[in-house]
Amino acid sequence: MARMPARGVLGIVVVTTMLRLILAAMLGSGNDEAYYALYLDHLDWSYFDHPPMVALVALFGETIGGGQRSLFTLRLGFVLLFAGSTLLIARLASRVYGESAAAPAALALNASWFFGAAVGTFVLPDGPLLFFWLLTIDRLITALDTDPRRWLVPWLGVGLAWGGAMLCKYHAVFLPVGFLAVCLVEPTARRVLKTPGPYLATAVGLLLFSPVIVWNARNEWASFVFQGARASGPLTIDPAALFGAMVAQVFYLLPWMAAALMLVAARIIRHPSPDPDRRRWDRLFLGLALVPFFFFMAVSAIRPVLPHWGLIGVSALMPPLGAAWADRLAQQPRIMRRRLAFIALAPIILTTLALAHVNTGWLQGGGSERITLLPPEADPSRDLFGWDQIADELRRRGLLNRPDTFVFTGHWHVSGQLAHAIGPNTPVLCYHEGDARGFSGWSRPDDWVGQDGILVAIDDRSTEPQCFDRWFERIEPIASFDIVRGGVPIRPVRLFRCVRQTRPFRFDAPPGR
Repeated sequence: MARMPARGVLGIVVVTTMLRLILAAMLGSGNDEAYYALYLDHLDWSYFDHPPMVALVALFGETIGGGQRSLFTLRLGFVLLFAGSTLLIARLASRVYGESAAAPAALALNASWFFGAAVGTFVLPDGPLLFFWLLTIDRLITALDTDPRRWLVPWLGVGLAWGGAMLCKYHAVFLPVGFLAVCLVEPTARRVLKTPGPYLATAVGLLLFSPVIVWNARNEWASFVFQGARASGPLTIDPAALFGAMVAQVFYLLPWMAAALMLVAARIIRHPSPDPDRRRWDRLFLGLALVPFFFFMAVSAIRPVLPHWGLIGVSALMPPLGAAWADRLAQQPRIMRRRLAFIALAPIILTTLALAHVNTGWLQGGGSERITLLPPEADPSRDLFGWDQIADELRRRGLLNRPDTFVFTGHWHVSGQLAHAIGPNTPVLCYHEGDARGFSGWSRPDDWVGQDGILVAIDDRSTEPQCFDRWFERIEPIASFDIVRGGVPIRPVRLFRCVRQTRPFRFDAPPGR
């Protein structure tokens, strides 16, 4: 058979969903996941870091999981939502490029490591954002392809979808910005600006987003200020940082997927399709992809960025990539089937190897004469392992569930992991001046005056515990031990008893004050 039939989409969805459920059951919590899980204990209209959708999806997974709080049930909603994202990608490819493009486009989304593994499994705002991002594009295509005199219902759908995206992550602002960029080069898109449709969609989306605005107004615009500050800074260009960000994105997608997406983008720019319909949809996908990508590439030259920030737009290139693969399948079926088999299997193999390392540390070897391929201090997988060992040590020493005692750390992600491992019966705080994230609003500083704190110091940071001594009468060492994986120590831990807090900790103070 020279092409992948559309019915193959269902097979891709079923197989990849089962694989993600296995991954969700076997992998420890990431730093962000453990922290976002705390959103469910503090349900609100919005949060310090993000709008509320990540909490709603996690709550949905917990609900359909029988109301039991576990990492698997929290991830369940995100796994199911990614199945919906795969169906949306296939629908976009099918309606624009034909049925033969649907399954290749679905495969492309799942074979891009960041989307297929992280976004499709973990408790992250990127999962809901991807779904509503694609839904907005789908509704936008419908609106652009509808008789302008019947604008009301299609553009209402655009607004509802975009409002859903805005409730996921502030990155959704790039959807209207990207559309305006498309209007500069595509006359058929530009003409709709003379109709009420786009303005209705904007109003509806902002109406759905209004609870987040109200929450920010009541909290000194904390979330807007925090996220805005991450993309601003002195105009000092750092080419090395820009190059590093590009390399990281290639790794996140996998090099062959990054190359395929870049070639598709280059083809749309350099060799526009002679078919006017295909050309305008190519331009729409390209504009929605490039605006967030290049924005964060520019930011990376002056400020540190996380590699995935600009990748949400790349999802818009999956339908044209699916069309390109479908064309190649028709021309070279045997060669292309082999390539697609590699593209499909490679991320599964890589994820399996990574999962095995997280749980066993096989890259670090074992025994007295071990061969270390990845030194523990350079191993990011440490963050996914060993938090239960800290919780067990705290329990063994009788440090949990004590009256007038709380656990705290100096870093929000460590506090999130410990809170997830310890459970709800012992309060866990983050004492970091200027960056305690949501911990700064989940309790009042005065609540902890007069209580004892158990400081958990991860790694050998020279500033701990001395940086906390001005808030307590005295600080006493309790114990030191290592987190051990596969018989190999991978992370030192120190415990301290901080006796009687004497004054409130000011979360919003700049460091050192």
